[in-house]
Amino acid sequence: MTNFTFEGRSALVTGAASGIGAACARWLDRQGVSKLWLIDRDGDRLAEHGLACDVETIAGDIADEALWTDLEPNLAGLDHAVLNAGIGVGGAIADHSFEEWRRGMAVNLDGAFLSLRACLRAMRDKDAQTKTTQESRRGSVVLTASITGIKPVPGIGSYGVAKAGVAHMARIAAAEVSKDGIRVNAVAPGGVDTAIWDSSKDFRAGVSAHGREATLAAMAATTPRGRFATPDEIAGEIGFLLSDQASNITGTVLVTDGGYSL
Repeated sequence: MTNFTFEGRSALVTGAASGIGAACARWLDRQGVSKLWLIDRDGDRLAEHGLACDVETIAGDIADEALWTDLEPNLAGLDHAVLNAGIGVGGAIADHSFEEWRRGMAVNLDGAFLSLRACLRAMRDKDAQTKTTQESRRGSVVLTASITGIKPVPGIGSYGVAKAGVAHMARIAAAEVSKDGIRVNAVAPGGVDTAIWDSSKDFRAGVSAHGREATLAAMAATTPRGRFATPDEIAGEIGFLLSDQASNITGTVLVTDGGYSL
């Protein structure tokens, strides 16, 4: 077993009310993180995690620039960030309404940009204030992209396009801030058992007819491993990329799809 330590460090997690974000909050708490900022539109659920560390919850939309304008001054000393919030948006490109296209882009790409900008500024300003050397800095960010941003999947609409943008934004940011001792990476999950599927009419119909587990199993049949990942599995991979054990990894997009892209 590999031991990670985040003692004395702080982290921010978006989309933290459920799924991968909630799993990341729990993972970081188990590794001894000292403070967590947890952000989600569902603010009530953020208070239900029962974490041991110091937790500050923020209920809001990551695509709202005002949220970050207000929050950024309070992020002094931020060490790590998991930028995970997103919404499911599907449909064929030719049939996509512009309203639905913009709804997906606003959260999945614009929101990721606003989140990343605020976190990088907080990490960069911290280093400037403490005058640390590049070798001693430990700022790291992981963004949640998607295999649909790498492998073309019909009917995924703006979701796949936005996630392709998230993956490339991580690479560009990594090149820009490496001189500041900050690492930026992304993960590109395939199927994961999270609430994001509930936004799909086809999925809800399958659940109504066959139940959630059977519907997920049928969808996972296209994956070589034959099953979807759990949020905890993805959280462990994100945690590794955040940690000092990944200190030589930046600008990468880790595909974690159970072989789906094969």
